[in-house]
Amino acid sequence: MMKYNWFTVNATRVMMVATVILLMQGCGFVKSKFGGGGKGGDVGITNGEITATGRKGYKQTTPYGMVLVPSGSFIMGQADEDVAATQINMNRQVTISSFYMDDAEISNHEYRQYVNALLADSVSVLGEEEIMANFYPDTTVWKNDFTYHNGDPMLEYYFAHPAFDTYPVVGVSWKAAQHFSQWRTNTYNDYRTKEGQFNSPRFRLPSEAEWEWAARGGKSGAKYPWGNPYVANGKGCYLANFKPQRGNFDADGYPYTAPATAYAANDYGLYNMSGNVAEWCRDAYADNSNAIVWDMNPDNQNADEPRKVVRGGSWKDIAYYLETGTRYYEYEDQKRSFIGFRCVMDNLEGRTASARGGRLGGGSKSKSKSSSKASSAKTKA
Repeated sequence: MMKYNWFTVNATRVMMVATVILLMQGCGFVKSKFGGGGKGGDVGITNGEITATGRKGYKQTTPYGMVLVPSGSFIMGQADEDVAATQINMNRQVTISSFYMDDAEISNHEYRQYVNALLADSVSVLGEEEIMANFYPDTTVWKNDFTYHNGDPMLEYYFAHPAFDTYPVVGVSWKAAQHFSQWRTNTYNDYRTKEGQFNSPRFRLPSEAEWEWAARGGKSGAKYPWGNPYVANGKGCYLANFKPQRGNFDADGYPYTAPATAYAANDYGLYNMSGNVAEWCRDAYADNSNAIVWDMNPDNQNADEPRKVVRGGSWKDIAYYLETGTRYYEYEDQKRSFIGFRCVMDNLEGRTASARGGRLGGGSKSKSKSSSKASSAKTKA
């Protein structure tokens, strides 16, 4: 009986000592005090000294459908005469950090993944009425934006029919575009977390300075994403989807919008930076933005200003609005048949990155470009 008690007492003591050691080790006391635990790069403290190096396992990869836009400096502002005499985009040299950008506008079918996910997972939180009112594309814009206009076919088919799957989504407010970017970030990082990877930087709307830098495609002083000074090539084929010839909307190949990868990409591999649909930017609009933003990554975020910057021009605009330096605005809660968006992501690794991803049926850069050329040849011949 006494022997059993002695054994029980000693076993209890051993367990207590082991527990204390484990607790000390978990707090980092044993490793830091007594120098155990392997390589300094893995642990961070060895033999009482800080030996931490870079954490292994993170590499920023190019997200699907995005291209790398390098860092650089350029003269931001009107690249040609401001025919409207607005004087709201005076020339100024700015510097932009590297980032990734969607090579095309967000398409109907891409946006459909978002609203389907909301209807499947978020009805109990947001409510179906709010989802349909605030985040689902407003198809009535095809009737409401234009007086005495037969928009019924577009209203009925544009977002719903597979014929328009690869066309840019419209009828989406600035607020909805922001919410889409947040959902896209959560979806991407949820997957990365499950795979044991570090979180990626978030998707977001571009600043207007980033948008203009990307639209120029590395061409200093470019009036349009393809260069200067014309909206048609030597064969007379239009280089974007807009309103030419005083209302001949069909002259460029499409009476309304075009597929998101139609026409040729600029030198950064970006499609339709001018024309097709105008694009929301993150910035709040201000006439005097040059006077209030910095010259390093200018970005005017102001939640109290409901006007948000729109860039690029659309299928219903004249050529002036296609210019890389033309800026205008729309109210953040408004939905239009001529405004869409695309996302960007900060590049944390500097000026270089891996190869681009595919987009809208293109599994590689060459495939995406070839489909664009085929589309362009078909509509411009």
